[in-house]
Amino acid sequence: MADRETIRKLIEQAYAARDTGDIDGLMSAFRTDGVFHLAGEQKTLTLAGATEGHLSVREAMIAFIAAFEFIKRDIVSMIIEGDRAAVQSRLKIRAVAKNMTFTTELVDIFKIEDEKILTLIEFADTALIKEVTAP
Repeated sequence: MADRETIRKLIEQAYAARDTGDIDGLMSAFRTDGVFHLAGEQKTLTLAGATEGHLSVREAMIAFIAAFEFIKRDIVSMIIEGDRAAVQSRLKIRAVAKNMTFTTELVDIFKIEDEKILTLIEFADTALIKEVTAP
C-alpha cells in the first residue's frame, strides 16, 4: 500500500495533468483497469456514470478536457486514510462550447492500488453541468 505522501503526490500530479489538458500525464496516474465515475443519474445527465478500463477512461477524459477548460484549481481539503483519499476542490472552469466561465466545487473520492488510481468517483454539480452543456 502506498504511503500518504505518495498518494498526495499522485493526486496532485493527476490534477496538474488534467488542469493543463495533458491526457497522457493524466492517464499515467490510472491503473489499466481503472474506473472513473461521474456521480449522477444518466437520465438527467448523459455524462454521468462509470467508465471502466484504460481505453474507456481515456476516451471519457478526452471528452471532458475538450468540453471543460480548467482555468484554476484550489484544493480546499484533502483527507488520506489508508488506500483512500477524498479531495474537495474549488475550480474556475470554462465551458468551451458556450465560452461560459463559472466557479464550482467538486469532491473526488479516490481508491489507490499499486500507487495508481484504481477508482475515482467525482461528485459535481450535475445541474450546472447539464446547463452549460445543453445546446
